[in-house]
Amino acid sequence: MLEMFKYDFMTRAFIVAGFLAIILPCVGLTLLLKRLSTMGDTLAHSSLAGLSFALLIGVNPLLGSIASCLLAGFGIEILRSKLKAYQEISTVIVLAGAIGLAGIFSSFTGASNSVSSYLFGSIVTVTDAEFYITIIMSVIVLLVYLAIYDKLYLSVFDPQLAKLYGIKNNRLNLLFTLIAAITISISAKTIGSLIVSSLIVIPVITAMQFAKTYKMSLIIAMVLSFIYMYVGLFLSYIFNLKPGSVIVLISVIVLILAMIFKRNK
Repeated sequence: MLEMFKYDFMTRAFIVAGFLAIILPCVGLTLLLKRLSTMGDTLAHSSLAGLSFALLIGVNPLLGSIASCLLAGFGIEILRSKLKAYQEISTVIVLAGAIGLAGIFSSFTGASNSVSSYLFGSIVTVTDAEFYITIIMSVIVLLVYLAIYDKLYLSVFDPQLAKLYGIKNNRLNLLFTLIAAITISISAKTIGSLIVSSLIVIPVITAMQFAKTYKMSLIIAMVLSFIYMYVGLFLSYIFNLKPGSVIVLISVIVLILAMIFKRNK
C-alpha cells in the first residue's frame, strides 16, 4: 500500500486531506451550534458559479471558487442583516442565485462536463498551483480561527454576554462567514461541491455523540476527519473509486454506528 506514495499526486492528496481535516471541523462545529448548517450547502453550491465563471474567462477554477464563495458569504451576511426575523432565508436566496449563475456560465463555456467533474471533486488531480493555494488558504483560516476562538465560543453560547464583553457580534459573524467561505471553496474543488457540506457537519455530529465539551468535540471531530480522509484515499486508490464519495460514505457509516452504540449503551 505504501507504493502509492511513489506518485506525486497521491502525496499531494494526502497533504491536502490533512489540512482539510483540520479546518473543516473548525467551521463545521460553529455552523452546527449556530444552527447554520445550511450555509455550508449554500457556499458549496456557490463555488460552482465561481468555477464556471473561471472556466469562462480562462483562470484557475480554484481562484474562481474562492472568489464566488467570498461574495456569497458577503451576500448571506447582508441579507441576514436585512431579514432579521427570517435570517435562514438568506441562504436559500443565495443558493438559488448561485445555481442559476452556474448553469448560465457553464452554458457559455460549453464546459458542462468540466463543471460536472467538480460535483464530486478529485483530490488526486490537484495541480501544483491548487496545492499551494489550498495550503496557504488553510493556514490563513486556521490562524484567523485561533485568533477569534474565544470570542466565537462566547458568541455561540451566550451572545448577550458577548456584547457585554464588547464583542461585536456582527463583525465576528462576518469574519467567521468569510473563513467558512474560504474553507468550503477550497474543499469543494478537491472533495466535491456536493460532498463538502456533508463532511463539514457529519464528523462534528459524530464527535458530539461522545464528547461533553466544546473543545473535546472539536478535537474528536478533527481526529475523525483525518481517519475518514486517509482511509477514503487508501480505499479509493485500491478500488479506483472517487475519493470524495468514499470519504463521505465512510463518515455516514461511522455516524450511524456511533448513534446505535450510544443508544444501546
